[in-house]
Amino acid sequence: MSLDNPNEKRPAELNRLSDYDFVLPQHLIAQHPATTRSASRLLDGRKDVPSDLIFNQLPSLLSEGDLLLFNDTQVIKARLFGSKKSGGKLELLIERVLPKSPSESNYCVAAHMRVSKKPHLGDTLLMKGGFTAELLGRWPNDDGPLYLLSFKEDPFELMHKHGHVPLPPYVEHADDFEDVERYQSIFARNPGAVAAPTASLHFDPELVQRLSNKGVESAQLTLHIGAGTFQPVKTDDINLHQMHSEWYSVPNQTLKAIEKCKEKGGRVIAVGTTAVRSIESWAKTGLTSAETSIFIRPGFEFKVVDLMITNFHLPKSTLLMLVSAFAGYEHIKKLYQYAIESEYRFFSYGDAMLLDRRLIHSA
Repeated sequence: MSLDNPNEKRPAELNRLSDYDFVLPQHLIAQHPATTRSASRLLDGRKDVPSDLIFNQLPSLLSEGDLLLFNDTQVIKARLFGSKKSGGKLELLIERVLPKSPSESNYCVAAHMRVSKKPHLGDTLLMKGGFTAELLGRWPNDDGPLYLLSFKEDPFELMHKHGHVPLPPYVEHADDFEDVERYQSIFARNPGAVAAPTASLHFDPELVQRLSNKGVESAQLTLHIGAGTFQPVKTDDINLHQMHSEWYSVPNQTLKAIEKCKEKGGRVIAVGTTAVRSIESWAKTGLTSAETSIFIRPGFEFKVVDLMITNFHLPKSTLLMLVSAFAGYEHIKKLYQYAIESEYRFFSYGDAMLLDRRLIHSA
């Protein structure tokens, strides 16, 4: 499929939110993960005609010298419950644990707050688990979208003891022991995300070993996924959308692995949209560690990633725009229609697909 095809919309024309809408039957929204990680379905979407596979068949699609990029962020139990002193119930979703200087005795966090009537500056919140939080203001400034709160104890320890898994809004059950394990990838080691890098959830140790035995390399980077990943685009003209900011870091050894892969003619395979956002942010700015609000949509020029493994995304979402930029708008539209007709499972606990960026450059 070529972008020169007169029947295909050009990137400049794909700026309306309605371009990224589709109807998804409710029963296709996965509420629980597959029985085992690598038993989910995999849609091979690298060609015009897709193929139906099981995820554990991935090694047959990759070659010696290819490089998989994994996001090693760790989902924190960021959802905390409590009340105001007046008795009104509230819920916090910790978006950021802010750096603490040696001179500070308390810890500060930036959080979303769900409550019927907002508390006042300086109010003490009574949190379930026996600890308190003091409301200091808004973050990152006086008009910021998040609340700045102070804890006397280490927030990571408090979340570990008293927090709940921050399941996506479309998962309708309360978090349980299954979610503690399965809404976390086997690569997770750097705590800070409030949503999982879901494409990584399909990998288990056995599959990783099989890929390694075939000569497929792997490397890690970090992007702490924020709740903004679930925020809907509210502007009809997507060019007016303000992207949320997320922190990423690309280690030097990962950059060396990419360079080695390219020199040998291998393919760089991003496992998930967050891996794409991280490495393409580095390619665009040269910064190995920074905040990124990169907005990848049709017309974006990719510099590093050749293939992408990704789950199926929400209608009208920036992630759907990203995969449309990567594999071609019309191609993604056809793949999603095929996936719906074939009853693939959608979103975080759903199935995956494999995409090739070079498809849109071939006649």
